[in-house]
Amino acid sequence: METKQYPFYFKSTVILFGIILVVYAMAMLRGVLVPFAFALVIAILLNPLVNQFQRKGVGKIFAIIFSMLIALLLFGGIMYFISSQVVGFSENFPILKEKFYELLKQLQTWVHATFGISIAKQVELINEALNSSKALVGHTLGTAISTLVIIFILPVYIFLLLFYKTLLLDFLYESFAEKNSKQVGDILKQTKTAIQSYMIGLLIEALIVAAMNSTALLILGVKYAILLGLIGALLNMLPYIGGIIAIALPILMATVTKNGYSTQLGIVIAYIIIQFIDNNFLIPKIVSSKVQINALVSILVVLLGGALWGVAGMFLSIPFVAILKIICDRVEGMKPLGKLLGDEIPTKHKGLIWGRRTAKASLSEKIVKSTK
Repeated sequence: METKQYPFYFKSTVILFGIILVVYAMAMLRGVLVPFAFALVIAILLNPLVNQFQRKGVGKIFAIIFSMLIALLLFGGIMYFISSQVVGFSENFPILKEKFYELLKQLQTWVHATFGISIAKQVELINEALNSSKALVGHTLGTAISTLVIIFILPVYIFLLLFYKTLLLDFLYESFAEKNSKQVGDILKQTKTAIQSYMIGLLIEALIVAAMNSTALLILGVKYAILLGLIGALLNMLPYIGGIIAIALPILMATVTKNGYSTQLGIVIAYIIIQFIDNNFLIPKIVSSKVQINALVSILVVLLGGALWGVAGMFLSIPFVAILKIICDRVEGMKPLGKLLGDEIPTKHKGLIWGRRTAKASLSEKIVKSTK
């Protein structure tokens, strides 16, 4: 029987309508989907450790529990360290607040002399901004209970994803025709390895960047250097946008706590050097060499993730687009989309294309390979 062909405008309208429905559902169900998305990422990270325990003869349930306990201890240690830094910051907050107000008065005087905006008008604009932020604070406090629910449900999601891993994989196998089972198996195996290596590499890179940030700020004598270094490493996961915020925080701290501008200049130089090392050495050598997202897509998906799921969406957008690229690179009909998402720029279009040479295996890829 001849298949009916629909016109392009009809198919494009249906596809667009489907995308709108999916995005709307994701926005409405963010309370359920956000913790599940974080759990999926963490489960991918823990899977090699679970495999190691099982190879040593540990039962599946206990292997998952031990892996989650190790992750919990590491997370708890990091949170304890950060909280101790925050306590030290809060003790000196009145002094920092007084210094900040002095700088604010100087800034108001400069704005009045330069742009002719009266100090009263500036205060009015600041008060309007603060009043608009009160609603955000109220909303944040209102969602405190839901945040606690997420914290408690997250370990449950992680455990169940790891426990039912085989069931989920079987579902993917059986969703396709039997004649394609070998191809599906190869794609799933390659995709799983690439995702694990990418996530592990991202974690190692964040630790190294945190160490470099903290060391640079300690040398420059910036207060709360370790806390600012850790925050900067977390923000570094948000490409380009996060880097700007990460450098602004220590500059603000140095402006409030130090006289002159030599420290601020030193921070800018240090962070530029760290970014150069990160982009040219750490990411190619440590993060999965086959999962690089280009700058245009990175900025776009971070902004879209923020609009859809807030701060959580900004952090989740890059890993999930990387997962999408991994899948696209291994499915024949989706390879053009994988190339579009990637950062390999061909020197010529179509006929003669010279892309980059195939990258050597990164450190994270070697780690994941050793757990197989």
